[in-house]
Amino acid sequence: MDKIISTFGELYASCKRHNKQIWEAAQEREAEQAEISVEDFRNIVKKSLDAMKEAIKNGLESHEMSISGMCGDDCYRLQARYVQSHSLLGTTFEKITTYALATIEENLRMGKIVACPTAGSCAIVPSVLVGVSEELNISETEQLNALITAGEVGRIISNKVALAGAVAGCQAECGVASAMSAAALTQLRGGSIEEILNAVALAMKNLLGLTCDPVCGLVEIPCVKRNPFLAIHAVTASELALAGICSKIPLDEVIDALEQTGKLMSPMLKESSQAGLAKTKTAIEMEKTFLK
Repeated sequence: MDKIISTFGELYASCKRHNKQIWEAAQEREAEQAEISVEDFRNIVKKSLDAMKEAIKNGLESHEMSISGMCGDDCYRLQARYVQSHSLLGTTFEKITTYALATIEENLRMGKIVACPTAGSCAIVPSVLVGVSEELNISETEQLNALITAGEVGRIISNKVALAGAVAGCQAECGVASAMSAAALTQLRGGSIEEILNAVALAMKNLLGLTCDPVCGLVEIPCVKRNPFLAIHAVTASELALAGICSKIPLDEVIDALEQTGKLMSPMLKESSQAGLAKTKTAIEMEKTFLK
């Protein structure tokens, strides 16, 4: 396999040249660079998958509030809602949204999570990957392949843009996580390389400009609720791509736009809590109470 893959164009060309799927190419390269076997690499990925499932399980069982007292019981409320009245969009939607809240709330309780790609966006990939796999009875092998695919997407984007809200806003955190989820889901459902990359492009370009403006400087508001929203965003991108709908802007150019947008974004909207939601009237009052 080609050792240096830094763009999606290079990834596509390499996969086609060697007749490999994205996950196959990624695991071979990662194993070679780490000087371990492919089996050992997949065992490492399995540890991440297991940790994701454990975070979901723990989050579903708890409604302990965060230290700030601002968040922690949304998953509990949503589960109770679905007991009384099922979602219009069915049980898969219910699992994705509850699993997303379970995971991100486990993060704010300082529980063990997998940053994918960051802690503030940690629930998007697991909720889609695990929720859909349970609903469709997808094997662990296929789940690992999908997670490796998602990881490769995140790795390539990180070559161009630092995956941090302080650098490029939440488009580089929850936005990238949604794109990674779209890739994982499209892989799970048997999508081609072209469909996977189109799903990534569709998810990413529709989140350009997403700001990072956390209330009180905490990864709670709006971060907690943003995770289930963007998990469903990933599903939409995958559905469109699997229907043969393509991004008119090539994926590498979408990532260029992500980088440019991050540079143009005001520092006040990049994790500084100096503008946006963080400086609404209510947020300022919350900040006063929290900082007493």
